[in-house]
Amino acid sequence: MPEQLAGFLPVIVILAVFYFFMIRPQQKQRKERAEMLDSLNKGDKIVTIGGIYGTLIDVKEDTIKLRVADKVELTMSRESVGYKKD
Repeated sequence: MPEQLAGFLPVIVILAVFYFFMIRPQQKQRKERAEMLDSLNKGDKIVTIGGIYGTLIDVKEDTIKLRVADKVELTMSRESVGYKKD
């Protein structure tokens, strides 16, 4: 019985390494992104995934309206937000 367990030990170690170095950090990053998207408010300065800088003028469930210049407004998917500018 101990020989069989010793045969599975390397596989168990590899799976643990994959979990702690790949899967878990990705889940944490996904959670942080979802929290950031949920916290978007009117007036926030953001940068889109495509590199467009602007200010939010309207935030809805699935879309945002972004002012990028005077009289230039873009309606975009909420998922297109890359990050908030501080």
